[in-house]
Formats: sequence, C-alpha cells, structure tokens
Amino acid sequence: MKIKHLLILSLFSFNVASCTTEVSNKEVSQTPGDVNASVLPSSTQTKPLAQSGQSQNSTAIESGKFVSGEHATQGTVRINNKDGKSFLEFDRSFKTSESGPDLVVVLHRSDNVINSTKPPSYPLKNGDYIVIAPLQKYSGAQAYSIPQNINLADYKSVAIWCRKFNATFGAANLSS
Repeated sequence: MKIKHLLILSLFSFNVASCTTEVSNKEVSQTPGDVNASVLPSSTQTKPLAQSGQSQNSTAIESGKFVSGEHATQGTVRINNKDGKSFLEFDRSFKTSESGPDLVVVLHRSDNVINSTKPPSYPLKNGDYIVIAPLQKYSGAQAYSIPQNINLADYKSVAIWCRKFNATFGAANLSS
C-alpha cells in the first residue's frame, strides 16, 4: 500500500514540476511586444491581444485621446501597423468605468462620436460603427487586432460602448 502512495505522490510531484517549468518557460519567452493575433468566428470581431504597449517594430497610423461620454473615460489610443497588420493599442493611462455590462471596443464613422449623439447615454446607430472586440479590462495597456477586411479610412473614432444599454462610455477622435 505504501508503494502505491509513493508512486502516486511521485507522479503528482512530476506533473507539478513539469507544469511549473512549462509556465516559467512561457513567461520567459514572452516579451511586452509579443502579440497573439487571432480572429473570432465572426468576420467583424476580433479577439483581444495579449497585453502590450506600442511595439518597437510598429508604425503609428493614427491616434487620439479618449473623452468621457456616459462615464469617465481617459487615455490614448493608437492604430499601429506591424508586418502589414493593424492593431488598436490603448496606453497605460487608459481607464473607463466598471459599471457597464457588455463593454466593447468599436471603430466609428464619425470624427466626433460624443458630439454626434445625445446625452446622457450617447447611443450609437446601426451602420455607424463596427465592433472590434469585447473590452479586455477597464484600465491599463491593451491591444486589439483589426481585421484586414476593414477599411480604416471609413472610421474616424474609437469608442468604448455598452452594447446592452446602447451607451457610449467614451470615445477618441483619430488623427494622423
């Protein structure tokens, strides 16, 4: 009976050690500039990327500062191009309210989303925006892949939008 317990304990210890080594190796091999881009099944939404600041090999296309709408929102967003792919990147100072369910990041056709709609919720109209991805977190640096089939020239702003209540938390007008 003791041999059986020792064998089980040995196997458990081996599995824990190999899992720890695997996690450590992944942590060591990833750098802040690493980006894991992948598209969700929907052709108009993307999966959020690994947290990152602006990549060293990327070129900024446009940027803007968030202004508040329904809730206080702040920070800077950039559209960067790296290896022929476009990414939305929020800087470390990005912050929005945690009070909304179903918050998403959208590209909007208007160059002034907040002034093109009505308070207090700043609702968006179908056809004026495209959903990029669910918001990863309420504050800090984060990045989102933009599908290649999106013509960035058609969109002039980035917004944080609550789909459930059609409320725009904040938006950033993009400029070169």
